[in-house]
Amino acid sequence: MTSALASLRLHPADSIVILTGAGISKESGLDTFRCAVGIWSQVDLEDVATPQGFARDPDLVHRFYNDRRRGLHDPAIRPNAAHVALAGLERRWKGSVLIVTQNIDDLHERAGSTRLLHMHGELLKAFCQHCRTVVDCHGDLSVHDHCLTCGRKGGMRPDVVWFGEMPYHMERIQQALADCDLFVSIGTSGNVYPAAGFVAEARAGGAHTVELNLEPSEGASHFHGAVHGPATEVVPAFVRDLLALV
Repeated sequence: MTSALASLRLHPADSIVILTGAGISKESGLDTFRCAVGIWSQVDLEDVATPQGFARDPDLVHRFYNDRRRGLHDPAIRPNAAHVALAGLERRWKGSVLIVTQNIDDLHERAGSTRLLHMHGELLKAFCQHCRTVVDCHGDLSVHDHCLTCGRKGGMRPDVVWFGEMPYHMERIQQALADCDLFVSIGTSGNVYPAAGFVAEARAGGAHTVELNLEPSEGASHFHGAVHGPATEVVPAFVRDLLALV
């Protein structure tokens, strides 16, 4: 039994909230944003991840996200053992399991997770800035696209939360954090808010908190326990130990 769970007593109906970040998808072949050679070291986030950047040069922003979307469709990009383990936990745990992901990929869904909130949006969706309609989007976007709902051109953009915008589902997330018995953070740097503050919210509500990460995050001191190593190793092992508790 991992030391992160050694003192934990859970009941089968207890609720679990799991926060996932880019670290869980890195082993599937997707680049992270904040590591030394990550995406933000190659492109200025002000240009491609802000409303101002989109207003200034929408063609550049569309090219950036079109490249990300094509990369996600690469047959080599598949859910890894960590995604699969979390989907298995959802199926087998008798209580509530909610995954809150900062990732805009669809690897959790492909692994079989169904109780999932994308707080930063989804790469495979687009929305119209004119009428706020959200649609599936598996191909390229451009400034020439018309909204199928309102018919206006030039307002379609990736359904991705940019810097300066409010993350999605915050009321549901905060309620889940207040009510959960176990909070697990996986593959996240711990330096981007509001997600970096979720561990404190969960602890304030009485939850046991665990970090599963390649290395200690910036918020590591807020967790009751931690296991450090590759997500494909530590997450399946943690899920096995968690299921053994009940």
